Amino acid sequence: MKDLLGLMGKAKEMQAKFQAMQDEIATLEATGQAGGGLVSVTLTGKFEMKALKIDPSLIKADEAEILEDLILAAHNDAKNKVEQVMQEKTKALTAGLPIPPGMKLPF
Repeated sequence: MKDLLGLMGKAKEMQAKFQAMQDEIATLEATGQAGGGLVSVTLTGKFEMKALKIDPSLIKADEAEILEDLILAAHNDAKNKVEQVMQEKTKALTAGLPIPPGMKLPF
């Protein structure tokens, strides 16, 4: 019975740590770039776009497709950066726990 209470206490402690991590990630911001920095996108930890910057030299009517591609590339770069930070924080929090590879936390 003592082990069960200890396990429940650890589960509550882990839940509190995950909540704190989620709160921290929500305040995270990452900026992705494309075209050598001519286009940049800033995302929050919840993958919401917060800022988009486009160098004026790219704004030409006949090159809209290039600009669209650069925006997508910058967005994907920022998304990858947010995901990498999330993975690092999750890995640090779950260090030593027997969690199967590929399992995404928090659930």
